Amino acid sequence: MPSFSAVVKPNLAGEFRLDRYVSEELRLLPRSQIKVRFQEARINGKPVKLSRLVKPGDLLEISWAEREAGALIPEDIPLDIVYEDDRVVVVNKMQGMVVHPGAGNHRGTLANALLQRRLSRQRELPPAENLRTGIVHRLDKDTSGLIIAAWDDEALAFLAGEFKSRRVRKTYAAIVAGIPEKKSGIIQTRLCRDNRDRKRFMVSQDRGKQALSLYRVVRSWKTHSLLLLRPKTGRTHQLRVHLRHLGYPVSGDPIYGLRDSLFPDSTLMLHSRTLSIRLPGSPEARRFDAPLPERFRRMIAVLVKREKNNY
Repeated sequence: MPSFSAVVKPNLAGEFRLDRYVSEELRLLPRSQIKVRFQEARINGKPVKLSRLVKPGDLLEISWAEREAGALIPEDIPLDIVYEDDRVVVVNKMQGMVVHPGAGNHRGTLANALLQRRLSRQRELPPAENLRTGIVHRLDKDTSGLIIAAWDDEALAFLAGEFKSRRVRKTYAAIVAGIPEKKSGIIQTRLCRDNRDRKRFMVSQDRGKQALSLYRVVRSWKTHSLLLLRPKTGRTHQLRVHLRHLGYPVSGDPIYGLRDSLFPDSTLMLHSRTLSIRLPGSPEARRFDAPLPERFRRMIAVLVKREKNNY
């Protein structure tokens, strides 16, 4: 039975029910699974319900049940493995692959592929009472690049703690429409769900959560720019919303982008480029790299050619 304990962070903004804090801040379980898999929670040593409000400084202890056997179907899907040991695996996720099964996506996900890989390595890895695909963080379906997962509960809790404490450093590459005036900068806003479309997020003056992103322009052409981005917080769609807010949406973004007459058929040009994280049992952070994918190289080649020919 997985368990996790942590002190509620001192900069918690607003009131959070325990179930919402576990899902949105700690990201231990999806909101839809909390009631089903929840076992026990204690705050400051006392048993509490999921409706209990948490506050900064509270010592939270929570345990939950493993996903029922058979709920996730192992599938032999090729993966680009960047690093793997007995505790963790780092994958360069291809664009278009969904990370977790959900409505309309029960097969073909990264979780399905990782479960099959765990089963295929069963004899090599330490015995595990519960097989898991301990995916610690998320990438949007159309975002490619690095993502890390844990093979056992202890490793999962360790990696979750690294993300929670914001000791993990991630950088993304993006090709955006336009040329930012400032070659580097900080984007700091609040993000909340769009009232008109609950699948979208938007910048707000007084609602939602604080979100902070750093950016640097690597190269610009006449119509587009290549940026490196570092999210300091991990909000859903954060980089995509922030770049739209800045006035330079990600090229090919079907939700927050604008029609790109030069690349009308482009897909989302956002890629998780580097990941620096401390692994279980290691005192120092390890850095992993995923080179720019082919879709980036093709678009850059077109932009370079146009600039050379003075289009």
